[in-house]
Amino acid sequence: MPFVTLDAVAARSPDGRSLFENLSLILGRERTGLVGRNGVGKTTLLHVILGKAQPAAGSVSVSGRLAILRQGLEPAPGVTVADLLGVTEALARLDRLERGEPLADDLERADWMLPARLEAALADMGLAGVSLGRAAASLSGGEATRAALAGLLVGEPDLLLLDEPTNNLDAAARETVAAMLERWKGGALVISHDRTLLRRMDRIVELSGLGARVYGGDYDLYAERKAQEAAAASRELDAAERAASRVAREVQAIRERQQRKDAAGKRSRAKGDAPKMLLDFKAGRAEATSAKQSRLADRLAGDAASDLEAAQAKVERMRLFTFDLPPSGLAAGKLVLDFDNVAFAWPGEKQVIDGLSFSITGPERLAVVGPNGAGKSTLIKLAMGDLTPNVGRVTRGVTAALLDQHASLLRPDETLVAAFRRLNPRASANDAHAALARFLFRNEAALKPASTLSGGERLRAALACVLISPTPPRLIILDEPTNHLDLDSIAAMEAALRGYDGALLVVSHDPDFLEAIGVTRMFQLGARSA
Repeated sequence: MPFVTLDAVAARSPDGRSLFENLSLILGRERTGLVGRNGVGKTTLLHVILGKAQPAAGSVSVSGRLAILRQGLEPAPGVTVADLLGVTEALARLDRLERGEPLADDLERADWMLPARLEAALADMGLAGVSLGRAAASLSGGEATRAALAGLLVGEPDLLLLDEPTNNLDAAARETVAAMLERWKGGALVISHDRTLLRRMDRIVELSGLGARVYGGDYDLYAERKAQEAAAASRELDAAERAASRVAREVQAIRERQQRKDAAGKRSRAKGDAPKMLLDFKAGRAEATSAKQSRLADRLAGDAASDLEAAQAKVERMRLFTFDLPPSGLAAGKLVLDFDNVAFAWPGEKQVIDGLSFSITGPERLAVVGPNGAGKSTLIKLAMGDLTPNVGRVTRGVTAALLDQHASLLRPDETLVAAFRRLNPRASANDAHAALARFLFRNEAALKPASTLSGGERLRAALACVLISPTPPRLIILDEPTNHLDLDSIAAMEAALRGYDGALLVVSHDPDFLEAIGVTRMFQLGARSA
C-alpha cells in the first residue's frame, strides 16, 4: 500500500515559472533519495505532498502519516528541547495524570508509551540524557537537527520527508543520521546532495523540468547510469553530426545535378531546333522535376537538422556547468601559509585553538576536518588575517581568497558585473563581462542581482570575481563549499579545482569532495560536541 501517490503532477514557482511537468511517483516503504539541480522544485514537491501547495496539474493521494524535517532549523528564543521534539503538550498531559489533576480529555488522549519511545529516539540520535527543559537555542546546529529528527521518530510516521538533513552537520552527526535511516522501517523521501547519505538509499529519483526519473539502487549505481547515458548521448550526437554532414553532401549533389539538367534544357531551347510544343513540354517536366528534387533535398536537410538539434539538446541537458580556473603562477617552493605554535581564545573564554603548527608550500592541498565547534572557522579567520593569534605567529606568503558556502563577498542587491568591478576596481564593464562569461555568466546573466542566484551560481560568480584579476590569488580557502550545491554544481567545482595550479586550504565534511579535488594532506582539529 503506497503512502503517497503522485499522478501527472505539475508545479509552478510563485512567479508562474514552470518547475516540473507530468511527475508520476509512488512512495512506499523504501528510502528514496531525491536529487536534481537547484531551483528545479525539490522543496516545492515536498510542499505539494504535504498539501501546503497545490499542484498546477495532476493529483496527489496520501494514505499514510507524514512527518517533515525542514532545512535551516533555527530554534527561537524560549523554545525548549521538548518543544523542538513536539512533545511538550503530551508530556504535560501525563504529568497532570500522575499528579491526579487531569483535564477533561487527558485520560482519553494519554500516550503512556511516549516516555519510552522518547528515550529510545533520543538515544538513537546520539542525544541520550539531554534535558527536555533545556533551551533549544543552546543546542548546536547538529544537536538541533538530531533532536528534531528524534521528535519525528517519536511520532512513528509512515513516511519521513527530509530536506537536506545533513547540511551543516559534522562527520559524526552525518553518520548518526545515515545510520538512523538505515534502521528505519518506514518510508523516507530524502532531498540531499550528500553522496555518503545517498549511498544508503534504496533508489534515487532525479527531478527535472520534465518530471521524475527513477533509478533503482543507491547513488553509485545512479552515477554509473548517468555516466552511461552521457556517453550514449555523446555517441548519438557524433552519429547525428556525421549523418548531417552526409546529407548535406547528398543535398548538394542533388542540386548540382538538377542545375546541370536545367542548364542543358535552357541551351536546347535556345537553339530552337525542336518544335515549340515539345520544348514547352520538356520545360514543364524539367520544372516539375526540379521542384520535386528541391522538396526532397529540403526534406532530407530538415530531417537531418531536426535529428542533430535533438541530439545536441540531449547532450546540453546532460552537460555539467564546467568552467576552468586561470593559472595562479604559484612556484613549487613558495611559502604559502605558516602557523607557528598558534593559540587563540575569545576574551574570557577557553582556548579555541592551542599550539597549532602547520605550513603550506607551493600548490599543496590541505584539508582541515573535525567536529563542529572544534575551531575550523577560527582557523580560517586567522589564515585570512581577520583575527590575530593570542600566542604564536601566522605568516601569509601569497595572496589568498576566501570562498565560504554562502559566497558572502557578493552583495545581494548588486549585479554580478557591479560586484566584479567593486572587487576589481581597475576593470571595465567589458572586462567584467568577459571574466564572467568564462564562468558561464554570459550576456544578460551577468546583469542578474546576486540575490537571484542559486547556491552553485553564487559560488561560480564569486570564483569569477576573485580569480579573473591582474593578480589571481595563489591560495584559495574554501569553507564547506558543497553545503548548498546540487550534484551537478559539485561535480563542476571538483573538476575546476582539480585543474587549479595554486594552493588549497579546505574545510569540509564531504569525503567525496576532498578525494575528488586531490587533497594531499589532512589534519583534524580537536573535538567539541556538535
